[in-house]
Amino acid sequence: MKKPGLLLSLLPVVILIAIIAIGVKLFEADITSGPSQVALLFASLVGALIAMFHLKVPWEKLEAGMIDNLAKTGSAIFILLMIGALTASWTLSGIVPTLIYYGLQIINPSVFLLVIFLFTALISITIGSSWTTVGTIGVAMLSTGEILGFHSGWLAGAIISGAYLGDKLSPLSDTTNLSSSVAGVDLYKHIRYLIITNLPTLILTAIIFAVAGFLIPTSSAIDVEQQCAEIKELFNISGWYLLIPAGTIFLIYKKMPPYLTLFISAIAAVIVAVFCQPHIIAQISGNISDPLYKFIYVPFKILSSKVEIVTDNPMLTDLASTNGMAGVMDIIWLILCVVAFGGIMEAGNFITVITERMVKFMHSATSLVSSTIGTCIFCNIVLSDQYISILLPGKMFTNAYRKEGYAPELLSRSLQDSATVTSVLVPWNTCGVMQSTVLGVPTLTYLPYCFFNILSPIISIIIVATGYKITRYGVKVKSIFNKNKNITNENSDK
Repeated sequence: MKKPGLLLSLLPVVILIAIIAIGVKLFEADITSGPSQVALLFASLVGALIAMFHLKVPWEKLEAGMIDNLAKTGSAIFILLMIGALTASWTLSGIVPTLIYYGLQIINPSVFLLVIFLFTALISITIGSSWTTVGTIGVAMLSTGEILGFHSGWLAGAIISGAYLGDKLSPLSDTTNLSSSVAGVDLYKHIRYLIITNLPTLILTAIIFAVAGFLIPTSSAIDVEQQCAEIKELFNISGWYLLIPAGTIFLIYKKMPPYLTLFISAIAAVIVAVFCQPHIIAQISGNISDPLYKFIYVPFKILSSKVEIVTDNPMLTDLASTNGMAGVMDIIWLILCVVAFGGIMEAGNFITVITERMVKFMHSATSLVSSTIGTCIFCNIVLSDQYISILLPGKMFTNAYRKEGYAPELLSRSLQDSATVTSVLVPWNTCGVMQSTVLGVPTLTYLPYCFFNILSPIISIIIVATGYKITRYGVKVKSIFNKNKNITNENSDK
């Protein structure tokens, strides 16, 4: 089997980026409803033809690469389905409207962006999932902010920034556990080392949202009292409904599998909808009194497919109209196409060749971390999945860090400061598609406002360049620019 050259390895990537760039111009927000999938499959075809006829890679190996990628990301498909069901059931049961109702009455518009950034961060740290945070609390906060008159890009940026901050620092997070395990470092040591780069990023992001909240005018927003009255007219509002989100957080804290937790929460919410939201149930069932419609048809309809609730208020119509599990089918379709492209790029050794070329330019901790971060971002763009973008660079750079004597937490932190947070900024990445679909805000609309996600890799490189707390095996380097003078032994027994 031949090894591809750099230009040949880059060819499928260049083709993919070119087709998607044209697709964004032609299809705009509809790019992920089919065109991105076709682009990925076409780029996969190019990669497969090069691998089979030029590199002599058997089809069985390429197929095995795709199956292996599917095994790595398959659980995300089931979680996606449950998030679709959860979002719909939480909305139509009155949970999301209750959060919006109380949020409108309590939160001052001037600090709203800062509050939702910090609140979503807290929730995400508690439950360990940015996807669940955005799909539940995030949806409520977005609707509340739009009523207050904020631009959807600012709102989605604050929600996503907070959700991914919490996701990185939570010991319950799958990406946090994955990054620490692939680098071979203790989980809590990894989290403590993450704080070094994430604390300044958190402070900078909080300042930006705090200042923006006071500068963005909201005086032209719709009358809050009127909106609250109309919400209460359509939905029965009760603080008791919030027991379901509290129970969901408790189940996640007890480490029940996310699929089961989300499904249990969705079922609990749809039961509440059937018994506590008569106006909603009447519209869905078409005012048919048959018990089968109320207790079977309506719950199945809410969880699985599109529901349209018509009101005189366009905002409430948008809020109360849901898509259930059917609403995430485009994402699942995209994931399958990503699996095909990523598997072929790995099995054909295209990614290995590209990253090996990058390793040659590593001469210091700064260049090593910069190369790691650059590779993770590159993988997010090309392979379109954050899990693969953590696993692949993690495996590839482990020996480089070990050879240079750097402690593994430097690698694990670099993986999280790049692969985890930038995945949501790529329109065709599974995370980007997921969050834009759930929030109803295109990726390119919220991207400029995801300050935490944008600043994380930059701050990570800057801090490494200063040499602050860069640990080697047995010694701690105070400055990478003056290693010989500033290395102090920390392990005299070694």
